[in-house]
Amino acid sequence: MNVLTRSPASPSREASEETRDTLGVTAPSAASRRFARPHLDVLESEAIHIIREVAAEFERPVLLFSGGKDSAVMLHLARKAFWPATIPFPVLHVDTGHNFPEVLEFRDRTVQQLGLRLIVASVEEYIASGKLRERPDGTRNPLQTVPLLDAIAAHRFDAVLGGGRRDEEKARAKERIFSLRDEFGQWDPRRQRPELWNLYNGRHRPGEHVRVFPLSNWTELDVWEYIDRERIELPSIYFAHERDVFVRNGMLLAVGLWGGPRDGEVVERKKVRYRTVGDGSCTGAVESTASTVAEVIAEIAASRITERGATRADDRLSEAAMEDRKREGYF
Repeated sequence: MNVLTRSPASPSREASEETRDTLGVTAPSAASRRFARPHLDVLESEAIHIIREVAAEFERPVLLFSGGKDSAVMLHLARKAFWPATIPFPVLHVDTGHNFPEVLEFRDRTVQQLGLRLIVASVEEYIASGKLRERPDGTRNPLQTVPLLDAIAAHRFDAVLGGGRRDEEKARAKERIFSLRDEFGQWDPRRQRPELWNLYNGRHRPGEHVRVFPLSNWTELDVWEYIDRERIELPSIYFAHERDVFVRNGMLLAVGLWGGPRDGEVVERKKVRYRTVGDGSCTGAVESTASTVAEVIAEIAASRITERGATRADDRLSEAAMEDRKREGYF
């Protein structure tokens, strides 16, 4: 990752790029210079403002960091928000035990490079201890709720920053940027607070906490254009590569320790990439030849299905699968 100095309050884009070049940091790509994306400045400024608001209003915030693209962007924005100081709060990952090795390697390497404190809540450990029971379908994404809530309670986190976006799924589209959760971690849409302009209400009772979504107004395309402009590093899994996959319920799932293939499911080697990364048992790949950020951007611009709609089996369990999980305390 590059050291970044540009502030949302910078007088001009040209001035900020001069500062960046003076410090010897990689300049924006030719494509970024050729095609101005002023909307990214607005989105970046809003996200940094939200992150700083969290640091100012709350005593014990934490940032969710899985190594995925949205959390990588979140970490990048947090670095900008507090530069030249370090990020003043830890990062948390709820590890299902079925995460992709490439993503975990990226997570650990990034945390080490930046000198961050990483807290891992392990679903695998909860299953081994009998606190959770493996689901019949082998999917562990819904099992993340209990370890997440326990980690929040154990560390007394009062604000949890995440990379959820409104364009991902209809339940997330209903949620505010500051989303109040009760003492059981549950989300009640009737308790949503009005958010006027850029004023955010972080008040909460003892035992409650707030989930915060600085990327709420971003789209998948915005995220990738920002990754392109800022030269943000990502796990290789986001780009086209060959992988053994099989088809289940119309999705390309990877061969792994998460319960596949079953009888009748044929393994094929295909050139694929991932639009989103999570538990391997329910995160599908898409056939693709996009091996660069520019090619991924072109591919997403032509897509009419969100990444969760196209590649997440856990969202297909029911019409209200995501909202049901959010009510239970899921992110």
